[in-house]
Amino acid sequence: MIHMILASASPRRKELLLKYNIKPIIVKANINEKAFSNEEPVQVAMSLAFQKAYEVASRFSNGEIVLGADTIVACEGKILGKPKDQYDGIRMIEFLNNKEHEVITGICLMKAGSNLKIIDYEKTIVKFRNLSHEKIKKYIETGEYMDKAGAYGIQGFGSLLIEYIHGCYFNVVGLPVSKLDFLLENYFDISLL
Repeated sequence: MIHMILASASPRRKELLLKYNIKPIIVKANINEKAFSNEEPVQVAMSLAFQKAYEVASRFSNGEIVLGADTIVACEGKILGKPKDQYDGIRMIEFLNNKEHEVITGICLMKAGSNLKIIDYEKTIVKFRNLSHEKIKKYIETGEYMDKAGAYGIQGFGSLLIEYIHGCYFNVVGLPVSKLDFLLENYFDISLL
């Protein structure tokens, strides 16, 4: 079992890591997650992943591997974070309705107490079906939208909202495991298999 520090409280990321022989130690990063209007979505996702990993890695010094990740949804130049409430969730789903959007996960790996840090990202295109207002409302009523960028979770009832995806499914869940495996193998000599 590989031990790694996960700079995230996401239960989905923890669950994915456990599937791949990684026992994560959860250490929530204390950062102010905000984006600037002039930043591209990829820059925002990578910057937030770096900030999370950096803040958590600063608490360790014995070569621990720290993983920071941040997933955002972008559509028509707008970045959608996590909804504040039901109304915000409905607004987000209605905005994404019958459109393609990008799900971008920034990923940062750091070795505590060293200068080794790798920052990358994964991007997946997701297309929503043409949904009725009633279907959107019923989805929001499930409560699944809470704490999810773009107000939906592909791994649950949110799968009913989606017409197709192009790219990594696990990226939409919140952690692109294939990219993570590639980075761990190439920079840290660790394989998820």
